[in-house]
Amino acid sequence: MPNNTYTLTTPTSFLADFKAVTKMGLSISVVFSSLAGYLLAAEIVNFTTLLLLAVGGYFMVGASNVFNQIIERDLDALMDRTKNRPIPTGRMSVTFAFALAVTLAVVGLSILYSINERTAMFGAISICLYTSAYTPLKTKTPLSVFVGAIPGAIPFMLGWVAATGKFGIEPGVLFMLQFFWQFPHFWAIGWFLHDDYQKAGFNMLPTGQRDKGTALQAIIYIVWTLLISIVPVFGFTGALSLSILAAILVFACGLLFLYYGFQLFKHQTEKASRELMLASVIYITAIQIIYVLDKFIRLWI
Repeated sequence: MPNNTYTLTTPTSFLADFKAVTKMGLSISVVFSSLAGYLLAAEIVNFTTLLLLAVGGYFMVGASNVFNQIIERDLDALMDRTKNRPIPTGRMSVTFAFALAVTLAVVGLSILYSINERTAMFGAISICLYTSAYTPLKTKTPLSVFVGAIPGAIPFMLGWVAATGKFGIEPGVLFMLQFFWQFPHFWAIGWFLHDDYQKAGFNMLPTGQRDKGTALQAIIYIVWTLLISIVPVFGFTGALSLSILAAILVFACGLLFLYYGFQLFKHQTEKASRELMLASVIYITAIQIIYVLDKFIRLWI
């Protein structure tokens, strides 16, 4: 008889499986982006709204990840990286996982709606695109990365929308920054996990191969990311602005990011791709911190 529930052995084991099925590390990084976007936009920081954004954002991303793992459960079982996840191992049934995903989505979007309608709308778009477009396209075409970059770029701008209730040039720039950043980030991961992804039929690299063509495209998108990141210093992005010092720091972070892109182009090794992936994570985190600190330092002085 199939298991249609979740067998709770200990609270610790459930927490471990909840962390795995919602991809806690990824979800927390998304929440961080959203909070950074909120702090950039808020004239007065409302800590209740910050908490709602954090919880609602985590539930939103967690729901997307659970839906993703339900759809890909058979493929996850084929890959070393994912074969021990709760659903492919049978520790968590599809029925239970689906109920969990729906609950997270409904509660998460309700929380975001309590902030404002547009925040909930963009949250819903993110879940829909991630599960209905990006996930099924992963086995069809490398263009899945383009589709996946859309929901992946929403969190940074979502925070701005949560603070203002509006979508304009400011959240648009934040969206484009994180959108272009997604490509070298995903391709670096796709490079060092290429063999594992091939077991499940995932096509993540733009050329389909770990070659100079893929590395060159990563470099091109790093350049686009670098250029967009300093646009606010020129003063035509509304309330989103950067001081000259902050722009120099942002540009320097971009050059370091670009360095690792060239290292991948030069060496074409798994080690170089892992270094690029790590550089991409450090880069986007550093950029968001610099943006926020620059805003508050200029307010204080």
